[in-house]
Amino acid sequence: MALNNTYEARLQQETAVGAGVQILLLALLGPAIGMGPAGWLTGLAFAFATWAVLSRALHRSRLRSFGPANRVTLGRATLVGGVTALVADSFRSAPPVTLLVALTAVALLLDGVDGKVARRTGTSSALGARFDMEVDAFLILVLSVYVSTQLGPWVLLIGGMRYAFVAAARVAPWLTAPLPPSFARKTVAAIQGVCLLVAGAELLPGPANLAITLLALGSLVWSFGRDVLWLWRNSRTTVEEPAPELRVLELATR
Repeated sequence: MALNNTYEARLQQETAVGAGVQILLLALLGPAIGMGPAGWLTGLAFAFATWAVLSRALHRSRLRSFGPANRVTLGRATLVGGVTALVADSFRSAPPVTLLVALTAVALLLDGVDGKVARRTGTSSALGARFDMEVDAFLILVLSVYVSTQLGPWVLLIGGMRYAFVAAARVAPWLTAPLPPSFARKTVAAIQGVCLLVAGAELLPGPANLAITLLALGSLVWSFGRDVLWLWRNSRTTVEEPAPELRVLELATR
């Protein structure tokens, strides 16, 4: 029991350090860009929520070590917190686009690094995979909020689709079944952030940014639609398939 408490104390220290680094990043960004109250409050709320949720998840997971891969993901979460603060502040005044693009680009480049680190160090875990996925999803949501101020509210469909899927799964439990691995799904997920980043940077003409964002939305709708169809068909097959006992009885009576 004492050993388990020691492991948990170390894990909690890791999350506390992550929150501290997040606050430090805000302390550097705030004075540099003249961040307003919305940016500060949003950034601090993100830091606290990340710390609270991750601490609870680590307590329930019974992990003995935070692991190098989770540290990479925590670093990405820190960058996402900075992006979140900048986007929240953008409703007050135009954000420094170069800084926003830089933080987002590094966060996107590090996506996939944590997975490779986990596999090479043998520290893969369900918690790490979920942590990585949630950081990705929230970054896409934040970017879609930012781009929606330029192209319209419909862009929010990109960031909100994954959360809508999770909400729908509470009503339709068959949506929670595991999906088979898919390279296409991973590719579509990866291009969302890139497309939104390019559109948000406004380096291209307006029609080009619109086309890129529509491409991201269209590919995401296709990917989710394909997965939902597979889950629905799989759930019907499972329900309609007779129980093993009934199959044995049927064979015995033939």
